[in-house]
Amino acid sequence: MDDESILDLFWQRDERAVSETSAKYGRLCGKIAFGILGDPQDSEEIVNTAYFRLWNAIPPKRPDPFMPFLARIVRNLALNRLKAERTQKRFGGEFALSLDELDECIPDKKGAQSDSEHIRDCLNSFLKTQKREPRSIFVMRYFYCESIEDIAAKTGYSESKVKSMLFRTRNKLRQFLESEGISV
Repeated sequence: MDDESILDLFWQRDERAVSETSAKYGRLCGKIAFGILGDPQDSEEIVNTAYFRLWNAIPPKRPDPFMPFLARIVRNLALNRLKAERTQKRFGGEFALSLDELDECIPDKKGAQSDSEHIRDCLNSFLKTQKREPRSIFVMRYFYCESIEDIAAKTGYSESKVKSMLFRTRNKLRQFLESEGISV
């Protein structure tokens, strides 16, 4: 079923909307949550909570495109869970590794909200300037929190090639942010 049809089901308050969303995007949602949390049970719970949030958000929203809207809900829920777990001294998953990698090129988010928005806008602008393959690999690693091994398997590149591409892209990002007046 296409995204528009799924959205129509949500607007009609038809419960099939959730099952169709799960059928189409369940694996992706699970992978995002697992990449951040590293626990299959927590990941499943996050995905189910995301469906509930989606049900409450549509209507009044009609997201276009649908998949990134859902992915953002899952990601934010997983990050919130991770933050709660971190306070209990539990920290794991691929997300922790990807955060360590980004530490060298993304400034700390302790500034004002407008600074965070500026950094977000700069990151989006930067990604638009990148070639398709490095951009896709960057998004797989730092948004979807996929492991180097999984990215290598999907792209057909060796793990060392993926690491190298990520390293070069992070360096370019750091230079780009500095040129935009963001000190790293």
